[in-house]
Formats: sequence, C-alpha cells, structure tokens
Amino acid sequence: MTVVSNTSPITNLAAVGQLNLLQQLYGSIIIPQAVYNEMAGLGYTVPGTIEVQTRNG
Repeated sequence: MTVVSNTSPITNLAAVGQLNLLQQLYGSIIIPQAVYNEMAGLGYTVPGTIEVQTRNG
C-alpha cells in the first residue's frame, strides 16, 4: 500500500526512534514537496529531517 505522509507522523515517529514503522506498515511512503520543504527549510533540524533529506525514491 502507498500512503502520503504529512510532517507530524514523520517527526513524531522519528523523535521516538520508530520512523521505520511507516514503511513496515505501508510499504511505500510518499512525502509531498511541501512536507519536504517544511522539514528541510526550517534552518534547524527536527526529528526526521535527515532521513527525509537522504531518502531516495
């Protein structure tokens, strides 16, 4: 199953070290450009930022 994620599940799961649950539960995760921009464009790192920036296709 493919799902589209907003910022909250990514940052909250990353904060508790469980970001991998999204892929385990759903397989394919789409992160919209707006979510990427929100996380990567803050000027500081929030939980999940590095994973979102370094994740490929």
